[in-house]
Amino acid sequence: MEALWFALAAVMVAAYVVMDGFDFGAGALHLAVARSDRERRQVLAAIGPYWDGNEVWLLAAGGVLFLAFPKVLASGLSGFYLAIFLLLWVLILRGASIELRSHVTDGMWRSFWDGVFFLASALAPVLLGAALGNVLRGVPVRADGWFALPLWESFSPRGALGILDWYTVLCGVTALVAILHHGALFLAWKTDGEVRARSVRLAGVFFPALVALWLLATLATARLTPAIFRALGERPLAWLATVIFLAGLSASFVARKKGNDLAAFIGSSAFLLGVLAASAASVYPTWLESTLDPSFSLTATNSAAGAYSLRVGLYWWPVGFVLALVYFTILFRFHRGKAQAAAEGEGY
Repeated sequence: MEALWFALAAVMVAAYVVMDGFDFGAGALHLAVARSDRERRQVLAAIGPYWDGNEVWLLAAGGVLFLAFPKVLASGLSGFYLAIFLLLWVLILRGASIELRSHVTDGMWRSFWDGVFFLASALAPVLLGAALGNVLRGVPVRADGWFALPLWESFSPRGALGILDWYTVLCGVTALVAILHHGALFLAWKTDGEVRARSVRLAGVFFPALVALWLLATLATARLTPAIFRALGERPLAWLATVIFLAGLSASFVARKKGNDLAAFIGSSAFLLGVLAASAASVYPTWLESTLDPSFSLTATNSAAGAYSLRVGLYWWPVGFVLALVYFTILFRFHRGKAQAAAEGEGY
């Protein structure tokens, strides 16, 4: 039962990264792909129907942890206190910039919120990527199950640990480039004209940078945490996930070259899903690896809720998951086709 809930939590996190990832990517790119006010409103129209609904997956991931692994959620919220507040501010500012930008027609007002939208959208994947780096690297969990990390300390993953060091920053930058590539492919699919053309060109720029950073991050992970790669070679699910993300990365390149924007975006989605699934399969059953003593680590076994809670929760989780899938299926179908900028005063 604990293994199943571990997998469900990983699914929720992966769904959030894929779905909200294209919003973040579009926001971080909109100053580059959209030069006029109409083009920027076209970018907002492309993500407008989805961005707030996409954040539900983050709430779902937190809900799964609250239900199934409350010790992990409590320890993580405490230990990553500063980083979580930074992420919350980023999410708040991202939403505020989308909603407030077009309330006033003044150019300075709109330029200010355009800048906030860019900054918040670019910082979010960096923070989330650094969070993944912390999980892979390990944190100083004590015997009582708690830890605390400053924003940075020695800036070394082997010295005095902070949330940021060269390894977690590398993971954050890799995540940013992956999300920029993902967002560019989404905009290529959902927009037309110059915005689409610029998005396709930028996707071509980000692809080799993504491959290089992914290889570099993989080598750094193998050096710092060789146990993860030993587990990768021993677990069929990890191998399957590896095949999925390699196939997705290849498909995103080939489809983009052929002008198949939807297939390229689906390939990028498969890449993100596969990377996260391979990571989850490789670290299982550990949620938070203790750098002080492996016996202090929080795992799916020693941090799970009671068997009754897990069993009852399993009755309700499929209902919510199916409803979410139906909702997003209808949403994407209803808003199929290319997004167009709304008339002034009638939307984003």
